[in-house]
Amino acid sequence: MTLLHKQEKGLILPDYLKLLHKCVSLRPMDDEISDENLMLGYCSGDADAFEVLYQRHKGPLYRFILRQCGQEFVEELYQDIWLKIINSRMSYQVKASFKTWLYHIARNRIIDHYRRQNLRPVDSDTDKLSSIRGAEHMQPDKQLETSKQHELLMFAIADLPRDQKEAFLLKEEAGLGVEEIAKTTGVTYEAAKSRLRYAFKKLRDQLEIIHEQR
Repeated sequence: MTLLHKQEKGLILPDYLKLLHKCVSLRPMDDEISDENLMLGYCSGDADAFEVLYQRHKGPLYRFILRQCGQEFVEELYQDIWLKIINSRMSYQVKASFKTWLYHIARNRIIDHYRRQNLRPVDSDTDKLSSIRGAEHMQPDKQLETSKQHELLMFAIADLPRDQKEAFLLKEEAGLGVEEIAKTTGVTYEAAKSRLRYAFKKLRDQLEIIHEQR
């Protein structure tokens, strides 16, 4: 329905603009709603709440799967995990943060995948990883240098022991804190903290060795 049609039906221009402003103003408020309340809203039938959740977490979740499973399986696992979220809406209860719950489901699905396929975790495909933020605005020589640094970092992450890589990705990609990582992976706070500490140390040491060899 056009603006002209709106006016013809008796909705005068100032009122229409107020209504439009109200609708547009609702979108920034999405950022102020917690993940948990959005999920509860979705459980109550608010499909828009799920869309906000999906937009918030789609990128980090995709990269979390990709960097543990590689490109071959990422799409299947990604879709399965979101389907599990959808199918859990009737039984969902706030017992932990939504991110902890989401990545607990993701981790279990990844583990189940390897058990069913009798596979071991693979190195990430560095050629298909997400692009470097802001790289398109750099000069060609800077882009090349940044790309090389990014690739070296990805190789170093892929070379981490599985538990340390998982903890590192949960922190850097998912944005989980140590306590949330502990809950997601089913270990103690100290164990999660130790895995992170060793992961960062190994990455730092590995990148220093690579830098010295160049």
